[in-house]
Amino acid sequence: MRVLLVEDEPEMAAALAAALKNYDMVVDHISTLADAEEAVSLNTYAAILLDRQLPDGDGLTLIPKLRTAGVGVPVIVLTARGELTDRVAGLNIGADDYLGKPFAVEELLARLRAVLRRPADLPSEIIRLGRLSFDAGDREASVGGRPLDLPRRELLVLETLLRRMGRTVARASLEEAVYSIDDEIQSNALDTHISRLRRKLSEAQAGIEIHAIRGVGYLLKSAT
Repeated sequence: MRVLLVEDEPEMAAALAAALKNYDMVVDHISTLADAEEAVSLNTYAAILLDRQLPDGDGLTLIPKLRTAGVGVPVIVLTARGELTDRVAGLNIGADDYLGKPFAVEELLARLRAVLRRPADLPSEIIRLGRLSFDAGDREASVGGRPLDLPRRELLVLETLLRRMGRTVARASLEEAVYSIDDEIQSNALDTHISRLRRKLSEAQAGIEIHAIRGVGYLLKSAT
């Protein structure tokens, strides 16, 4: 799950990004409206967390631009301006939710899960291949009913490959699913994640294989 965080307060942004990453989310942090528009034009996000008071204007002005462009990504507005008139203005302009600062991270995560459960957004589902089951809602993988313990980035690689099982997934697509725009990606980092994931799937006898397609990417399919 890739989330865009538009927040100009460094400490707040760092705390939120760290909390979200603990829940297997890839977080792109942006601090201005202009950079947010560019990020949305270049990437696909599951949700946007949007501060109102940004250096180059009111964060709410981003929402109608997104909707006019046909971008239906859920937007949760985060702001110290929590008066009723402010909340109504945010919801009326197209925000999916409005959360006043200060707030508990647990509440933000609950609201984020709520907007993602709505029919137009990413549904919770069980994906199965071989003996492997992946619960997209609970972010858990299991083999034959036994939990498969995977760190966050290996879990993200697995989910991305599962969602495109039987098709070759380009390296760039996998890197986009696993790393944020702020991460420094070493040339062999993705290959390391794939290698460790392969080993764990093999040890668990998951009945699936990850094939490298030279010069293109990777392919996940049932073991022959």
